[in-house]
Amino acid sequence: MNPSKTRDNLKASLPGKLLLWVLSLGYGLAAWLRRYCYELGVLKSITVNTRVVCLGNITAGGTGKTTAVILAARTLAEHGLKTAIISRGYKRVQKSSDPVIVSDGDPSQWEKTGDEPYMLYETLKELDVPVVVCPDRVRAAQAVLDNYQNQVILMDDGFQHYRLYRDADIVLLDAQDPFGGEALLPLGLLREPLQALSRANAIMLTHCNLVSAERIAEIKTKLAELCPDTPVILSEHRPEYYLDICNAEKLSLDSVSGRATALSGIGDPASFESTLAKLGLELKQIWRYPDHHPYTIEELRSAQALRNGLPLITTYKDFTRFPADWRSALTGSVYVLSVQLTITEGEEHWRQTLYPRLSGRK
Repeated sequence: MNPSKTRDNLKASLPGKLLLWVLSLGYGLAAWLRRYCYELGVLKSITVNTRVVCLGNITAGGTGKTTAVILAARTLAEHGLKTAIISRGYKRVQKSSDPVIVSDGDPSQWEKTGDEPYMLYETLKELDVPVVVCPDRVRAAQAVLDNYQNQVILMDDGFQHYRLYRDADIVLLDAQDPFGGEALLPLGLLREPLQALSRANAIMLTHCNLVSAERIAEIKTKLAELCPDTPVILSEHRPEYYLDICNAEKLSLDSVSGRATALSGIGDPASFESTLAKLGLELKQIWRYPDHHPYTIEELRSAQALRNGLPLITTYKDFTRFPADWRSALTGSVYVLSVQLTITEGEEHWRQTLYPRLSGRK
């Protein structure tokens, strides 16, 4: 069942909208009580012996957080800082309460770690950035300290997580829908009220190139009202190259053109498809699956049969979830679009928030 479609269907009627509103009240009350328990000291945050920086969201859905974590790790590594990443491993197929260190050599590794942590590891392994997965972020951080000598831990998602103390919070907002309809789940997309943005040390707007300059100005004005002292960083996702996964070859962006098909199971498929269109592709067939969807060989065979020989383009995150024997289903032109996050405004704030001594350095 698609949560977005269910929400839209309920909003279409007054009883359905009322139900969503009541559920949002309950959700908001639970979130407030949990936060208040930490503020009173009934529940306590635990500090670990290293700097912790969280990159999180205030809305449900894709904001480009994974690419932001990659950029953060690369930024720190460029300055010689040893960095590790911890994640709860959302939507893991094989769940465990113990810390799992992501490693090479197992094609089904993503089932134990989750697709995003495995993608982080694969993307950053040349920089020796360890990735540790555990539903208990304190245990994950401790596993990092027990096994590695690092100076910064990046927490992938966790703005609403309070048990592990962090030195800085960077909150990502998608410029296409930054405020989640200004309503809490399930009526809107907010995980907590917008006032919670005042806890952030920096706010990063993503996908800024997909909205007008006037819209960016409006968002900045709104943020200035909500959290006047919080710096705002602007960014956009820029395609880098196509990876021909059948031949393990990188291709330039202009080497693929004309008609194509797209396959994705991510939080914001529209942005992915819009990017392909801007690259000059005419998408004749689109397959959309739920975020973190584990693909089956039958689904890939179905796509192969229906694509009529056209190139099939997917994301790295989706490719991570392909079954081990995907080559038996997909042949011909199958590409992964590699995308990188680029900061267009606020680079200094980005570095300062990640690690204060990076301020002013290039």
